[in-house]
Amino acid sequence: MTDQDGEDEYDLMSIRFLEILWGEGYLSPGGPTEVERVLEGIDLSGLQVLDIGCGAGGITCYLAQALGAGHVTGFDVELPVIKTAGKLASQRGLEDQVSFVHAPPGPFPFPDQSFDLVFSKDAIVHVSEKDKLFSEVMRVLKPGGIFAASDWMISHDGDPSAEMKAYLAEEGLSFSMASPSRYRELLRNAGFISVTTTDRNGWYRATAEEELEKLQGELGQKAAKEVGQAFVDKQIATWKAMLVVLETGEHCPTHLRVVKPGPQE
Repeated sequence: MTDQDGEDEYDLMSIRFLEILWGEGYLSPGGPTEVERVLEGIDLSGLQVLDIGCGAGGITCYLAQALGAGHVTGFDVELPVIKTAGKLASQRGLEDQVSFVHAPPGPFPFPDQSFDLVFSKDAIVHVSEKDKLFSEVMRVLKPGGIFAASDWMISHDGDPSAEMKAYLAEEGLSFSMASPSRYRELLRNAGFISVTTTDRNGWYRATAEEELEKLQGELGQKAAKEVGQAFVDKQIATWKAMLVVLETGEHCPTHLRVVKPGPQE
């Protein structure tokens, strides 16, 4: 998901590579286990859920099929991932439980107070105007609704270090990183309450080390047969640069959770 118009950043080759690494339908790390950590303590039974930046649809399908959401709407601004997500839902027989919406960057194409829960997994990093995004989340949530997400953040709001700049250059995506404190400020400004963030740097630092080892071994060889060795080599360089800023703590994947005030709050 990106808020920039133009060429899609997640084309079919990128989608396939990430699915080889992270699982069918997943374009971010951790799989179902990390999704459940983001949603810990929340009962999704029967809820109307919006999955922002749904990517290839693995999480959208999981929220409905495994966690019992009443209906899940996956939303993304990139068409290749939406098409991939729709095929996945069809293969799993979930057409009545999930739907996917593609729309350009801007206001969500949903009425006010449409959802009980808004979820997002590592997609907000692509959005530069986070204040506008959070206002839209507030608008489409029902009173008392929850916004639960994870995102890739930076530990500060100053100039990125030389190491972070090197990583972002290797990544080559439209990342617009901000700090957890900046997220908390923007969410409170949007009107949310019970604002919490949870640092996940330690978890992903260890996970990324394992991913790099796999990419340099048999998994990388498998991926190269489908996407080419040059593409895999580029990802290995990206992971090496990312590990540098994970180890310094400047790159800090983070969970967040907030609540839209109810009628009496």
